[in-house]
Amino acid sequence: MVDVTIVGAGLGGLVLARILHIHGITATVFEAEASAEIRMQGGQLDIHEHDGQFALASAGLTDAFRSIIHHGAEAMRVLSRDGTVLFDAQDNSGGNRPEVLRGDLRRILLDSLPDGMVRWGKKLEKVATTGCGHYELTFSDASTVVSRLLVGADGAWSRVRPLLSDAQPVYTGVAFVETWLEDVDVKHPLAAQVVGKGSLIVPAPRQGIFVHREPNDVLHAYIALKRSTEWLAGIDFDNPSAVRACLASEFAGWAPGCLSLIMEGTMPPVLRKLYGLPIDHQWATRSGVTLLGDAAHLAPPAGEGANLALLDGAELAAAIIAHAGNPDAAIALYEQTMFPRSRAAAAGAHEMLSMMLGDTAPDCVVSFMKDVGMNEKTHD
Repeated sequence: MVDVTIVGAGLGGLVLARILHIHGITATVFEAEASAEIRMQGGQLDIHEHDGQFALASAGLTDAFRSIIHHGAEAMRVLSRDGTVLFDAQDNSGGNRPEVLRGDLRRILLDSLPDGMVRWGKKLEKVATTGCGHYELTFSDASTVVSRLLVGADGAWSRVRPLLSDAQPVYTGVAFVETWLEDVDVKHPLAAQVVGKGSLIVPAPRQGIFVHREPNDVLHAYIALKRSTEWLAGIDFDNPSAVRACLASEFAGWAPGCLSLIMEGTMPPVLRKLYGLPIDHQWATRSGVTLLGDAAHLAPPAGEGANLALLDGAELAAAIIAHAGNPDAAIALYEQTMFPRSRAAAAGAHEMLSMMLGDTAPDCVVSFMKDVGMNEKTHD
């Protein structure tokens, strides 16, 4: 039985490690960050029944997952830029796509692994192929390991991907400016009222506002702009006041509640350029190495990224278990399903982003919401 080397302690890599562990297969996760607490782990995720929840069930973590659900957060509202409510759906507690914080989800995965299975502070610097078809990994601390079965779960800028593909992420033309408002019901009542109990979408041509209400009265907002990298470079993101002034100018005339989400942030705004790999990204199967999650199929956020990473991890684990002793058969089995699934999801993500910020927004967004119902949410 071959030991598995996983680069990256994100959701996909961790669920892979967890399932292998409960089936008695040795795996080691190498993570560049110094610890699990070194940074915030992103915002709120809706975890789908057919992929993300399926993966967590395969990992034996359904009860732990249910314990971290943010009840009530499946509500969704769509506004026009003048504040008119165009669509308003309440949380029906159906549980098909419950909301959880990414950090909480990562924590239950980490807690399910034995001590030492995740090696922190291991930033991968390079990978070389050895003469016997194995892979030698060199980390920034000069340590090395040799792997017979290597999984790149190391995100958008994967150091493992070049073994399989020359593709690099490219800017989609859209950037989010991320901001947070805390203790909102008391300190930011206008923003709290506009958002409601769940998620808010205010789509418009070339710009928009997307917000999650998170636990503990936090609003996590993403101010979307379809702008060039040159335009973005003209903003001093080291100066929060300058960023907010620029955004206020771009969103001039929008409803006061929308502007409050931009101007009243309690932490410095953060620029997040959206990148993607080619929609049809895939590679020729290679002995002893594969990719999962964003390393394999990075796409704009549309409610699929975390779920696909979890499903990738679960399906790769199942293939390794089914073909214990034959890692190449496991890789081939996994990739033949992963490639078409990720291609369809990436196409859908780009279509969703175009719809949200396209010339017919918000009307097309409202029509979409009414067609699919509130459980077909669109954030990642």
